[in-house]
Amino acid sequence: MKKSVFLLSSFFIWVIAVSQSNDKVSKVPQFNFGATLEEQVKELSANPLLERFEFSRQKLSVDKHRPIYHFINPEGPLNDPNGLCYWKGNWHLFYQAYPPEDDRQHWGHALSKDLIHWKDLPYAIYPDPEDRVFSGSTFVEGNRVIAMYHGVGQGSMIATSTDPLLLNWEKIEGNPVIPIAKVGETLPYNVYDPFIWKKGEYYYTLQGGTLPIGPGGKNKMANFLLRSENLTKWEYMHPFVENDYYSLVGDDGACPYFWPIGNKGKYILLYFSHKSGGKYLIGDYDTAADKFHVTDGGNFNHGPRNDGGIHAPTAFPDGKGGVIALFNMNSGKEIGDKSFTQLMTLPRLLTLDEDNKLQMTVAGNINSLRGKKKSINELVLNANEEKVLDNINGDALEMDFIIDLQDAPMIELNVFRSPSKEEYTRILFYKDGGYFDREYPDRNERFSAISIDNSKGSLSSKVRPRVVETADVKIGNEKRLHLRIFIDKSIVEVFVNDKQCISLRTYPERNDSKGVSIYSHGKNAILKSLDVWQMKNIYSY
Repeated sequence: MKKSVFLLSSFFIWVIAVSQSNDKVSKVPQFNFGATLEEQVKELSANPLLERFEFSRQKLSVDKHRPIYHFINPEGPLNDPNGLCYWKGNWHLFYQAYPPEDDRQHWGHALSKDLIHWKDLPYAIYPDPEDRVFSGSTFVEGNRVIAMYHGVGQGSMIATSTDPLLLNWEKIEGNPVIPIAKVGETLPYNVYDPFIWKKGEYYYTLQGGTLPIGPGGKNKMANFLLRSENLTKWEYMHPFVENDYYSLVGDDGACPYFWPIGNKGKYILLYFSHKSGGKYLIGDYDTAADKFHVTDGGNFNHGPRNDGGIHAPTAFPDGKGGVIALFNMNSGKEIGDKSFTQLMTLPRLLTLDEDNKLQMTVAGNINSLRGKKKSINELVLNANEEKVLDNINGDALEMDFIIDLQDAPMIELNVFRSPSKEEYTRILFYKDGGYFDREYPDRNERFSAISIDNSKGSLSSKVRPRVVETADVKIGNEKRLHLRIFIDKSIVEVFVNDKQCISLRTYPERNDSKGVSIYSHGKNAILKSLDVWQMKNIYSY
């Protein structure tokens, strides 16, 4: 009886809101939650949206390509991840969601204790007066969390929340706080995808954007800096990024995240380019001039962002000098009902090495997902002989390879392999097969390289093969290759020696495409150890 009363009263609140607002108001039910954790937990246990989400997850779980331990929207597609933050003992992930009854972007919301097991929460931020709720960030300040995001048709919007689970969001007076240009108006800065932080008495925001300062007057990333004392009145300062030789011509600096990293005063600027995908810059923050001087940079995806590549980041410090980052990944196949397209990568821990080069490894309590285990030890890999690993199979696995390379120039692993190899996705490691280190020419060192090739990954006519994903990885004279490979229905993620990570979507069509094989090209190598775990489902069905 109490549950029914709550549902009716919550629905009544939403009906009143719809009737009193304009035509931009969302058609999605909206709820007011209590101020204490106890109240919120009780209210969530009877929330009709969460019941709907659970039903939807169960219904959509029959899709053979739908992952079981990567985060996905419970009831439809998703786009950019937004506003990752840590608040009152929980990680909060927001993302562009498309509710079925109103497919304009809303901010979806999920919560996690360990960055691995995500719990769905009701939609966080709804459109009105903006047409759609686009990308932005959050800033944890004392007893509140500030969300700053792009409101389509309006500009930069701000909403705040103070409750334990960040369920109640209130848009501040004065929105949009940074309006988009009016018809016939020209602004010296772009207005979209704001990132917010605070230094001293001022709030600062980075806005994505470009300037015609590249070769031949072509557009080059700028990211524009504004500041405010009160969140409502913002003063434009200048382009923020200086001495950037790492972004490509045409990169536009969308979805920026700017955080300190390491213990040497360095900062990292993660961003998304609509032209070339997820990228980053590392450098020094001149706090007096409020300029970011770039000293290094690179990519999170190493081929087109389309057809199964990395898309946009969200990031937040881990409190120990590292930065936690997640990305959404694009679909690589034609979608009919659009019930499931993009997904989130596993969380990555970003750190710096002694040369201030970016390192990355999987973050969060990934070990908690490990189920049944199988192992192989001391297996000689004869040159040019493919070894199918008997009894190692599955489509939701973690695989931990330790390989003594000896003098082998290339190691090949095939996953999602059908018994007669009609389908397979190749993972290739090229020892000293990448570019020479151009930043330290006196060292005359050459990078190794890691690739994922999905050109034989699917027999389906609806799947579009993608250019091979290939990234440099610096292992120097090391002969020990450590690969942590995560496969989950339609995604492959490979971490190399805790230094590099590449990810790609792939869609095996056959039900028996679950095998694994290994191949040492040219010369012998030794598989020192392999541990394989069947991974558990993080959802309740």
